[in-house]
Amino acid sequence: MSAAPAAPALDTLGPDTPAHTVDAFHRGRFWLVQPKHGGHRAGMDAMMLAASVPSVFGGRLADFGAGAGAAGLAVLSRCPAAQAVLVERAPEMAAFASATLAHPGNAHLSDRASVLVADVTVSGRARVAVGLADNDFDFVIMNPPFNAARDRATPDRLRKEAHVMEDGLFESWIRSAAAVVRPRGGLAVIARPEQLGAILDAMSGRFGDAEMLAVHPRPDAAAIRIIVRAALGARGKLAIRPPLMLHAQSGNGPDERSEMIANGLASLFGD
Repeated sequence: MSAAPAAPALDTLGPDTPAHTVDAFHRGRFWLVQPKHGGHRAGMDAMMLAASVPSVFGGRLADFGAGAGAAGLAVLSRCPAAQAVLVERAPEMAAFASATLAHPGNAHLSDRASVLVADVTVSGRARVAVGLADNDFDFVIMNPPFNAARDRATPDRLRKEAHVMEDGLFESWIRSAAAVVRPRGGLAVIARPEQLGAILDAMSGRFGDAEMLAVHPRPDAAAIRIIVRAALGARGKLAIRPPLMLHAQSGNGPDERSEMIANGLASLFGD
């Protein structure tokens, strides 16, 4: 990911929008308009989450908690037949997602994506009313705010909403994913290792054939992230896949596989 000078004023950003940057992802194959200071700035988490979607995917995808749209657009960048709905609760971040789609560097992707301002934790008729209809997607990806409040104390409201976990978060988000995805449709979640139990509990009775992959900074370090992928209505047991190393054993350079994933040149689970 690299930064570029700010683009010309984008009509989707209001006059009171905080300072922003325009950043290249996938070696310039798409661009992200995102807040410079407040709110969430996308990075490797979004790229790994996007890489959990099979390269052959050509269906309709929902990106829950999309922020400025990094993960959803990364899927579109790698999967030329896919479509994506960027679902974001905060209107300010949804405005950045709309600005991202309006950026000239994303003209080749924008006709396959849209932004939906919605809270994914609502249920039943309320969820349908905000635009999340039952059985309407083939895959859901989610990067929920999974940090404890003590880990991310911040006065910035947008940053807090993007990073700090609420009680019952995985249950409510995964419940909504189970409602909007079609039978045998996919789900992928990125979180911290200690949250695996809560994720599997929320998937129980809904998603099966789960696969878990741990992400380590380097081979001699403990995992800092997990990505869990599963299918709606499937019955298979949990499989643990080979881990991803972000950096090589010697030095601080990126591991070859992680670099390919960061640049949209490989899938996380090898499909």
